[in-house]
Amino acid sequence: MPRSSPAAPPRQLRRDAGIIGLLFASTTSMIGSGWLFGAFHAAKIAGPLAVWSWVAGAAIIMLIALCFAELGALFPRSGALVHMSHASHGEGLGRIWGWMLFLAYVPVAAVEAEAVVTYANNYLPGLVSTTGEGALTDTGFAVCAALLLAMAAVNLLTVRLLLRVNSAITWWKIAVPVLTALALIAGSVGHRSALGADPTGYRASGIFLALPAAGIVFSYLGFRTAIDLAGESANPGRNIPIAVIGSVILGAVVYVLLQVGFLAALRPEDLAHGWARLDFPGAMGPFAGLAAMLGMSWLAAILYVDAYVSPGGTGLIYVTGGSRILYAIGETNAGPAWLTLLNRDQVPWLAVIVMWVVGVVFLLPFPAWQLMVNYVTSITVLTYGLGPVTLLVLRRNLPEMRRTFRLPAASVLAPAAFVCSNLIMVWTGFVTNSVLMGIVAVGFLAYAAWYHLVRRRPAAAFGWRQIAWLLPWFGGMWVISALSAIGGGLGWLRFWQAAGVTVAWSLVVVVLALRCALSAGETTAMMARLSDIPLAGDIP
Repeated sequence: MPRSSPAAPPRQLRRDAGIIGLLFASTTSMIGSGWLFGAFHAAKIAGPLAVWSWVAGAAIIMLIALCFAELGALFPRSGALVHMSHASHGEGLGRIWGWMLFLAYVPVAAVEAEAVVTYANNYLPGLVSTTGEGALTDTGFAVCAALLLAMAAVNLLTVRLLLRVNSAITWWKIAVPVLTALALIAGSVGHRSALGADPTGYRASGIFLALPAAGIVFSYLGFRTAIDLAGESANPGRNIPIAVIGSVILGAVVYVLLQVGFLAALRPEDLAHGWARLDFPGAMGPFAGLAAMLGMSWLAAILYVDAYVSPGGTGLIYVTGGSRILYAIGETNAGPAWLTLLNRDQVPWLAVIVMWVVGVVFLLPFPAWQLMVNYVTSITVLTYGLGPVTLLVLRRNLPEMRRTFRLPAASVLAPAAFVCSNLIMVWTGFVTNSVLMGIVAVGFLAYAAWYHLVRRRPAAAFGWRQIAWLLPWFGGMWVISALSAIGGGLGWLRFWQAAGVTVAWSLVVVVLALRCALSAGETTAMMARLSDIPLAGDIP
């Protein structure tokens, strides 16, 4: 097909994303609302052991991220996470996974908008309800919708300009948390700290329960943004692994420092009713409240400014990543072709608009920060579980394929990463997982009905054989969650028993997934097809 004239709409995404741009894109996705609220909620769940929650979270996410570091370099296209699933289990799973990824991305910007509004409620009351779990008022909902619209508008800029804006924001987002942690540690010298206090006792299980409930895993999930922008990098094979691994390390250092600073600044009287009921003046904006309590009004002022910058920057870049997922869905014919339409700055503008509209809708069922975080954590680790499986399939089917980054001991580390993603799901709790599985089930049935009844495509083309392992995976995880004592479960399995059953069942699912995967020849053919996907605009 002939190339368009210079005045015609562009057909390719620009490859302007360098290594620093990708590193900071992932880093700014991590350091958002999680740092404003995570330490507070982690302390309520795990007490002073909350420091180890951040260490454990970093180790688990690094294990998963290493799998995606190898895969991301093999799929140098925007929305690469969508393309990966095609290569291991065919188009049927690829279509399902693409929409599940969208459901994981789209609410994150809404989470960050809620964080801004929650902090702002400290000096602009009326945005958050004073009863319940901090739900938005009607005014708060309208402000959140407006913030999401602003994020979408900035995303219509060229990727180079967008990443420059993001890089400037990221320097601020790294500096302020580090300054806050060091200032709180220094300011706590000389007063009785709650760091070693144990008024009610706490358990080691709290280290792991805090991972989803306190937003710890949610905070680390941003490593994937560099992978989403692979198609806009000139050297993705080198840049993606460095950006993915580097962002997890950088995020872990910042978050561990923050948790130490938070615990050091607490006073024993703040724990008069135990860790679970931790409270102090200004707790709705935890770090700003502690800074004010220690007489650091200058730091509190900076933190109230950062309550806009950090969540806003994270929400901004998640709209970017989510729109690239939609772009890939359109590329692979899993969704309408208009998702690939680009504006003159070579940005998928209709995909950006969809991110805004659906993001506003997500504010309705999850009108509070922590409620939304639980959902995002659960569905995201569910989508991440496919990464280790895909890695094992490609290692088996394409052993000689050149890899710019090669995960050592993949036969051990990839299954371990899959196990960890399932453990986090169980720790999220039965109620949240039931909502998630309900959304997935309804979406899957609607898609299957559309595919067979509307498009009248044959069952053989759907890929039922390749997706057969999803039912025992999803169904088994829901049953384990129901039997556990976490988040509304029946309580028949204690914490460590549920963990042991999850490990065993996860390994069974890995075997099933490998048996259902494409053959070596089918994977080779699929990789060739993915490399030949036409440019947006060339799609008939």
